[in-house]
Amino acid sequence: MVDLTALGRLGFGAASIGNLYRAMPDQDAAATIGSAWDAGLLYYDTAPHYGFGLSEKRLGEALAELDSDQRAIVSTKVGRRLDPVAPDTDLSVPRQAFVTPEPFESVFDYSYDAVMRSYEASRARLRRDRVDILYAHDVGRMTHGDDHPRRFAEFIEGGYRAMRELRDSGAVGAIGLGVNETQVCEEVLAVGEIDLVLLAGRYTLLEQDALETFLPLCARRHVKIVLGGPYNSGILAKGVRGGGELHYDYQPAPPEIVARVAAIEDLCAEHGVPLAAAALQLPLAHPQVVSVIPGMNSPRQVAQAVKLIETHIPPALWRDLKDRGLIRADTPIPTI
Repeated sequence: MVDLTALGRLGFGAASIGNLYRAMPDQDAAATIGSAWDAGLLYYDTAPHYGFGLSEKRLGEALAELDSDQRAIVSTKVGRRLDPVAPDTDLSVPRQAFVTPEPFESVFDYSYDAVMRSYEASRARLRRDRVDILYAHDVGRMTHGDDHPRRFAEFIEGGYRAMRELRDSGAVGAIGLGVNETQVCEEVLAVGEIDLVLLAGRYTLLEQDALETFLPLCARRHVKIVLGGPYNSGILAKGVRGGGELHYDYQPAPPEIVARVAAIEDLCAEHGVPLAAAALQLPLAHPQVVSVIPGMNSPRQVAQAVKLIETHIPPALWRDLKDRGLIRADTPIPTI
């Protein structure tokens, strides 16, 4: 079992080094990982889906040089197999949001055999003796819609069994879900047990509905949370006052979200606090949340995240956010 408290408050989300939305030279990816390592980050999360193996390859190559004794805590995911693309596929254009030279595409597959093969392939790309944390990627109705019941059964009867075997044998240190919703986590916990959830975007400065049933359930079941997407697809990183495109939950931000962020941004400005610092620090106040992992695509972004996680935030900001109804009254808040 991996010590989940050792992940550190700030971890490294490795989707960007898989060429998310745009191509990134190998040397830039290596420099970004190197900056994270030099800054003391110990937790690195990746997936076969990120660049169809490219993110895992780059992370594995960099850590092989930086971390020869494998002190880093590395997580990856299962649930998507990598199938070869057609020979005439143009690899220079985005495919499933990645601009990658890898001649594969990802296809959902939560079967027992697919999960076992995916684990071994990831371990080879990562150049690791073992994988510390293994997540099932994007199980749930938000991703699969009406096909969710079939996919859920495929996972519970196949992939989940494989993950349990890998953990019980010591091949992986912990197992969990990497998802964008809380409902499927509650469904899984009704029939099985997991160690943690990588929850993207559902417990943030903008959203605290997870406090109603999900986080109390995690507390009762001793399930820890890694919070991905702390900026809700970017709107909490840049704010709304600077213009440009505004994204929330991977889509253009609706007016009510823009208005809410504007109010939070203005209040942060009154207290002299960067909006992004409040976004990174608020989730960590909940006792189940052990780490936040914003995406980082450059050494500059690494340095910014490190600075933001350490920024002093006066308690009055959190009180004012509650008093104005901008965060839930029962939201745990950071203490100095």
